[in-house]
Amino acid sequence: MTAKILDGRAVAAGILDRVREDVTALVAEHGRVPVLATVLVGDDPASHTYVGMKANRCAKVGIHSLRIDLDADITTSALVKQIHELSADPTVDGILLQHPVPDHIDERAAFEAIAPSKDVDGVTRTSFATMAFDEGGFTSATPGGIMALLDAHAIPLTGRHAVVVGRSPILGKPVGMLLLARDATVTYCHSRTAGLADHVSHADIVVAAAGSPELIRGDWIKPGAVVVDAGYADNRGDVEYGAAAERASYITPVPGGVGPMTIATLIAQTVEAARHHESAR
Repeated sequence: MTAKILDGRAVAAGILDRVREDVTALVAEHGRVPVLATVLVGDDPASHTYVGMKANRCAKVGIHSLRIDLDADITTSALVKQIHELSADPTVDGILLQHPVPDHIDERAAFEAIAPSKDVDGVTRTSFATMAFDEGGFTSATPGGIMALLDAHAIPLTGRHAVVVGRSPILGKPVGMLLLARDATVTYCHSRTAGLADHVSHADIVVAAAGSPELIRGDWIKPGAVVVDAGYADNRGDVEYGAAAERASYITPVPGGVGPMTIATLIAQTVEAARHHESAR
């Protein structure tokens, strides 16, 4: 068996084409361009690359990207103040705080400073709760992108056993909740899980979100399983790609799988936020 590729670049391109049409319609109707504010703390090269990629995608669909660069030694209180100001700014539709922030920053406090109506990256407690209770709101961008990628390939979820490896509040936990809402049976695994290989070997769907290169070995994969690799470290994913591709039915490449879907979801939710803000005026 050779796995089919879950091509995030192609699916994301289709989403962004539709977003471009939505932006054109919004500008024609309301006379303004949606604005995504990106907040970057420090000089992490990877973070600068990611923010640059997001700005490029924004420009291609007609969204304005407002970039806020802050010194690495900024305090949590000063960062929170900056985000509160963006939350109160009526010209800003979405706010992205680039993860990770320096170790001395209370990242959760900074996330919670984002107004829920502008939380287009889906990182606040409010967004997690509304997503978990299926009450609307914004999904976490990477989990939302994963679900859109699975749907684009018509991969059935009802009744299937999904194993999520990773429990971060902006990736592992929310993707499990989204799968549960689609009637999958979900098992969470993490760094303290005993018998990880056994859990993975019984999964119909594997979502690797641990941030540990090639943690999941190819021979653990159940024949015919769907493998979604959301890891990215040292240009490698969390899954031993070559060996896993010989057993899986579908698999995401790294890069080119989950990453483009994250950005597309973030931008689509920014336009959705802009529409909500216009309807509330």
